[in-house]
Amino acid sequence: MINDDPAWPRASVLFVDPARARPGDAGLLGAHTWRTSVTPRSETSTPRAVRDAWRFYSTWDYHESRDLADDIRVADYGDVGEPDEDGSDWTALSNPHPFWLLYGGDNALTWRALRELAGEHLADWALVTLDAHHDLRDGRSNGSPVRQLLEAGLPGENVVQVGLADFSNSAFYARRAHEAGMSVVPRHVITERGIERVLSEALERVATRARWIYVDVDVDVVDRALVPGCPAAAPGGLTVDELRRGVRLLAAHPSVAAMDFTEVDVERDAPDARTVRAVALFTLEALAGFRRRNS
Repeated sequence: MINDDPAWPRASVLFVDPARARPGDAGLLGAHTWRTSVTPRSETSTPRAVRDAWRFYSTWDYHESRDLADDIRVADYGDVGEPDEDGSDWTALSNPHPFWLLYGGDNALTWRALRELAGEHLADWALVTLDAHHDLRDGRSNGSPVRQLLEAGLPGENVVQVGLADFSNSAFYARRAHEAGMSVVPRHVITERGIERVLSEALERVATRARWIYVDVDVDVVDRALVPGCPAAAPGGLTVDELRRGVRLLAAHPSVAAMDFTEVDVERDAPDARTVRAVALFTLEALAGFRRRNS
């Protein structure tokens, strides 16, 4: 049981009903995609578990000595029903929020959410992925969203993939990424150059080509020991701290219109819910970055 302390407001106070949303509020939508996963997943809602984990955190941001509750609210639209189905309702994303947060589910969410946000204007968007994998497979699965987006009209030059893991991809998909004109930054480059420099260069590359940027945070980019709820994570990935810093930096960019957090299965998480809690923390970092836009 968690004791309530009015002098220690929980991050969950940031949630508001969409009917009370203001023009500058962030939006939140969950979509527990799972049916087409390459690695079998559970039906249990990860978005619901991540929302619940917000209560373990406060609204005070020591990094900037500011309280998120002073000027940040998140309009929570709940979860998409049957998000893997072609007839599922994603129209919540038509609401005009300057920054959308999305919770999966697997990476199939990225394809569906970006298509809904972009409509017929995918060429005006860029995609930055923090992911251990290319997601360029054939077919329709959590391993194919980037290929599907390219085929739908997203320019390859507008895609930057950061955090690709050794021995988690293939020569075939590496060639496919190169032939599409995508920019690829493997994990070892982050070790050599630092996450801030790598992501700043990624933003600089795509911001000149696109009006809006979608960020896909595939949590399996993190070291497997730290995120047991990510079935496809490998040893040697990013640290939680690296991803926290990266997410904050990305969300501060004015062209970043949406950010998703995917590839977490709550049923595979450790008893202490460390993966789900990490995603909640990444989200708060994103909101802290979003607030920087108006500082």
